[in-house]
Amino acid sequence: MTAALSAHELIARHRSTLDQALEAIRTRAYWSPHPEHPKAYGENGSLDAAAGKAAFDALLGSRLDLGQPGTDDWVGGETSPYGVDLGVTYPHADLDVLLPAMKAGQRAWRDAGAEQRAVVCLEILKRISDRTHEFAHAVMHTSGQAFMMAFQAGGPHAQDRGLEAVAYAYVEQVRTPDNAEWTKPQGKRDPLAMNKQFTPVPRGIALMIGCNTFPTWNGYPGLFASLATGNAVLVKPHPRAVLPLALTVQVAREVLAEAGFDPNLVALAAERPGEGIAKTLALRPEIRIIDYTGSTEFGDWLEANARQAQVYTEKAGVNTVVVHSTSDYKGMLSNLAFSLSLYSGQMCTTPQNLLVPREGISTDQGPKSYDEVVADLARAVDGLLGDDARANALLGAIVNPDVKARLEAAAGLGEVALASREITNPDFPGAVVRTPVIVKLDGAKPDDEAAYMSECFGPVSFAVAVDSAEDATELLRRTVREKGAMTVGAYTTDPQVEQAVQEVCLEEAAQLSLNLTGGVYVNQTAAFSDFHGSGGNPAASAALCDGAFVANRFRVVEVRRDA
Repeated sequence: MTAALSAHELIARHRSTLDQALEAIRTRAYWSPHPEHPKAYGENGSLDAAAGKAAFDALLGSRLDLGQPGTDDWVGGETSPYGVDLGVTYPHADLDVLLPAMKAGQRAWRDAGAEQRAVVCLEILKRISDRTHEFAHAVMHTSGQAFMMAFQAGGPHAQDRGLEAVAYAYVEQVRTPDNAEWTKPQGKRDPLAMNKQFTPVPRGIALMIGCNTFPTWNGYPGLFASLATGNAVLVKPHPRAVLPLALTVQVAREVLAEAGFDPNLVALAAERPGEGIAKTLALRPEIRIIDYTGSTEFGDWLEANARQAQVYTEKAGVNTVVVHSTSDYKGMLSNLAFSLSLYSGQMCTTPQNLLVPREGISTDQGPKSYDEVVADLARAVDGLLGDDARANALLGAIVNPDVKARLEAAAGLGEVALASREITNPDFPGAVVRTPVIVKLDGAKPDDEAAYMSECFGPVSFAVAVDSAEDATELLRRTVREKGAMTVGAYTTDPQVEQAVQEVCLEEAAQLSLNLTGGVYVNQTAAFSDFHGSGGNPAASAALCDGAFVANRFRVVEVRRDA
């Protein structure tokens, strides 16, 4: 293929960004090349708000032809959680044609080397970034996120996570030199001398199985980690959230072709309604890496059955906050209220169980009983969401009927401290918008345990009364060990309680946030600095991102010769 983008040009364009990313993952300091504010776009080829909305509108009702081989049908059917029928159709692939075509380009991609692969990936991310406004509407209308969240989490934050994965992939690949001269002294005899060549080689085709709630944020780490380490990537989106990942595939294919590589190194696997091709794909011998975000049931199935592949899963967990004491009661309530409300609790990091001693907690406003803490938290959520316009901007829309059903059923599990209410979105009358429910449960009652020891994904939280701080930490330990947790939070002014909670999280490999009372929330993580998940408890088999997330996506093959 003739390259319109030379390796030299791409390195000159993106090497400094790669170096900054490498420094960021080393220092864990704040850094991002992707602006969070919508007004930052509109220059140097990027789409402003109006152009991005127009580009999205132009997609509605269209056929997104990616030029993939093996297309045997056109499929679609996405309906926005906001009530809009997207009407976009996508290529349906004959896998026996598409998968061999994807393998065909891997040799040249492998031989390009770690640096060239990295800068090609950065060019893909740059072009996605230029279309952030367009992608934001695509994420909003497939996930149900409110626009600003879709813009930030689905745009710059997702792009940061993709870049972070490229940086980790580059580090691991260049850890071993390309060549080495090896000489071993032999005393009076001539030394043994060899030339050794080391090449990172890909495992094969990677399968990225997308999720409904965060198609780009959760999808980009695996996609770019696999691509940067030399693998072809087949993107299998969630049937209700195809568009953002189809656009991603479109951009990737364009850049690969312009850089002189086979565009079939990245392809889309859209499916017919009810077809369920994820299981079929996961067992194909060509699939050697799988990235999956979604239910525990299917994640466990992948880990047990896709034996030919290296499997990275982010599943479900029961996220827990220990509420023992605080020196900023108002700040604690405000922080928790926001964490419970953001995107209607439809985040894998949203707190579910709030463990509160039944005798109450100490605060800067004096002692507060268990009932007072729960009632005050309910008022804080009510106050945060009391204005419908603000509520719509925070809550977004309920992503699917299953979440709505769980929310409605939760009210029957215990005493309701905060009832969920329906909110109308004037811009999208078809949207299902609900405020969170908070239910009071007793940690000493076996009947209540069945509720709080199961994940209830959505805007549902349980205020669980416990006997003491010791009981809270032991329940925390059991929850993380048995059910997993993506996040743990704790509020305490007692150094011994803090140490006990920290020890549980270290032993059970759970990411901990302590005494958050300001503008950082337990359910948000920053690329290049925070680890999302740990890979050390049942909630996830991998962390986003660390060396372990990328290092086993390739192998180093040695060729040695007598010097």
